[in-house]
Amino acid sequence: MVQEQKAILGGGCFWCMEAVFQRLTGVSHVESGYMGGQVDRPTYRQVCAGETGHVEVVRVTFDPALIGFRDLLDVFFAMHDPTTLNRQGNDVGAQYRSVIFYVDEEQRKFAEETIAELTAAKAFPEPIVTALEAASAFYAAEDYHQNYYNSNSRQPYCMFVISPKIAKLEKKFAERLRA
Repeated sequence: MVQEQKAILGGGCFWCMEAVFQRLTGVSHVESGYMGGQVDRPTYRQVCAGETGHVEVVRVTFDPALIGFRDLLDVFFAMHDPTTLNRQGNDVGAQYRSVIFYVDEEQRKFAEETIAELTAAKAFPEPIVTALEAASAFYAAEDYHQNYYNSNSRQPYCMFVISPKIAKLEKKFAERLRA
């Protein structure tokens, strides 16, 4: 039996990324949280105020026999704008930056190769600014942030920001979605 692995990705609001990755075959769990800062056990309020240096991230638990890390990166780069620094749409601040927190050297290598391939293919009109950083302490976000879209899909932010991402995912990665 293949052991599950973790991927930690920051691509704007963690509600958006959580909703996307929850829908993929081979992903068993997605948890919203914070990584990359200097404060132990940061709160959402502290992170949003820019007081901690943390990024909103999702920790994706996946079965590499069903979906590879590279597949997750393909979805990651398609579901956010990796060319804007410290911003995704109306969400502005360093806590929304594009970052891959690699858990081992293999993930670092895959991430570097993916960015190089996307750059060579001119997949985006501007340069990719996604940072690659070694994973550090992960702090789970408060309970009300977990499974946010599935619990609040009629909330305006969900309807106008997350639902279009889900529609894009369904169109672009239909073969990767859970039945």
